[in-house]
Amino acid sequence: MNITDVKIRRIMSEGRLRAVVSITLDDMLAVHDIKVVQGDERLFVAMPSRKDENGVFRDIVHPISPSSRKLFEDTILDAYERQLAVMEAEAAEETEAE
Repeated sequence: MNITDVKIRRIMSEGRLRAVVSITLDDMLAVHDIKVVQGDERLFVAMPSRKDENGVFRDIVHPISPSSRKLFEDTILDAYERQLAVMEAEAAEETEAE
């Protein structure tokens, strides 16, 4: 299984939620509403979830093994960091143009 596309859908600067991401697996399956969250010590990836009847959030989809979780997290966080760098470069260019 390969992550063939990562789309940063939205980036936020307020609160702990930093981004909402979609990924495509093997050009065949899309997973939406993956969240990039600022934890106490680092950024982490939270898989799509919903609240059950007891008020507990349960993942709808998630990696099974630690190695697959690491692949998802590394790939998503890398795409997020690249997108932030692009946005910072564009903001710097706009500032220089003024």
